[in-house]
Amino acid sequence: MSRPTWRTAGAAISAVAALALSLTACSSDAGTTGTGGNAAATGEAIDTSSASGTVNYWLWDSNQKPVYQQCADAFHTANPDVTVKITQYSWDDYWTNITNGFVAGTAPDVFTNHLSKYPEFVTQGQLVPLDATLAKDGVATDSYQKGLADLWVGQDGQRYGLPKDFDTVAIFYNKLLISKAGVSDSDLGSMTWNPTDGGSYEKMIAHLTVDANGTRGDEAGFDKNHVKVYGLGLDGGSGGGNGQTQWSMYTGTTGWTVTDKNPWGTHYNYDKPEFQNTITWMRSLIEKGYMPSLESVTGQSSADIFGAGKYAMITNGSWMINQMFGYKGVETGLAPTPTGPDGKRASMYNGLADSIWAGSQNKPAAAKWVEFLGSAACQDIVGKSGVVFPAIPSGTDAAASAFAAKGIDVDSSFLVHVKDGTTFLFPITDHASEINNIMTPAVDAVFTGKATADSLTAANDQVNQLFG
Repeated sequence: MSRPTWRTAGAAISAVAALALSLTACSSDAGTTGTGGNAAATGEAIDTSSASGTVNYWLWDSNQKPVYQQCADAFHTANPDVTVKITQYSWDDYWTNITNGFVAGTAPDVFTNHLSKYPEFVTQGQLVPLDATLAKDGVATDSYQKGLADLWVGQDGQRYGLPKDFDTVAIFYNKLLISKAGVSDSDLGSMTWNPTDGGSYEKMIAHLTVDANGTRGDEAGFDKNHVKVYGLGLDGGSGGGNGQTQWSMYTGTTGWTVTDKNPWGTHYNYDKPEFQNTITWMRSLIEKGYMPSLESVTGQSSADIFGAGKYAMITNGSWMINQMFGYKGVETGLAPTPTGPDGKRASMYNGLADSIWAGSQNKPAAAKWVEFLGSAACQDIVGKSGVVFPAIPSGTDAAASAFAAKGIDVDSSFLVHVKDGTTFLFPITDHASEINNIMTPAVDAVFTGKATADSLTAANDQVNQLFG
């Protein structure tokens, strides 16, 4: 499940906001047909018993398209009058096409939605509330992993998506490089971290770093300017305002929270020392040569750099499991994130959902498809494929078994956070794209050494001004 954080597409969403507010029931793709096209998006129940025609469904992960085609085939068998057409785009193209489609009237009937996007879509009037329809059809929303369904209830109290999956963060490591360093798998499972000196985690990162002469980062004579293998890779940049795979697993152990409450916080906390000290610590890894510079990896795939044997470890999300374990010549292992100052591990808890576009001309079939996507019937199919962790527990269990069959232990790395209750929610607020546009260059400036972490206080003030 390729799920980059809210680093891109913010400008595209902002650009269409004004126009999108005026859209009500624009015509959808010419291939979408069926009854009920004029059903209002104001919250009344949709009559799914009249479902027929074609539903256009979009997603962004090419790895998931085949398994969702299996769901579409099963859905069509049960509902022969409805056909689901699946289209997949890359992450950047996906959101550009979605937002442009809102304006042009070509957006899909149903699409995979992200927590960083949907608040703005609700404000723009682009999503169909589902509560009345789900109640009429007897669809329960308490069958998902704890907390996931609540994420998709807007500030108006209405539900705008049914959970499809969730993700957490763990450490991927190169087993050969670990072995050469004399490190065991159990060593990686017991690391501790703090923002002052990095704890045993930083010592491990230093030891796993090797320069061009074969000298390790914790040995005399280490040349930080000519590094062959970095102890810790940098995933896709500084992480902007949420740092899902970059720094959130560290700040989550300090008592710091992104906002005053979640979901729907109205005050951000980038001015707090817990956050700024963490960002300063990460900058120090770059300065010491243990982690690559932001400039050197911008525009590159951090996963591919790992696959080339240049990172001993990298933090990343569960949607990357198959890709990280698929590199030829690299034997990959998994370890949990380090224990922090609060004595616990931590992982951001992000979940996707499927939403209905308010402009859909085939809401009956769209609603029926969303209900199926959110059911165990589909999510068990997805789980058995071993691609992501479905939101329904039976699907999660099926996924864990599927990964185990591949020799991949996800229980002690990714799912341990769900088991131990050490997850925290992806920040859900208004103004997500504007916040991203402020915080990405601000955090980047610290990572590149152009500014110190106390500069993030001014950026935080800009963010909070968005909430009046």
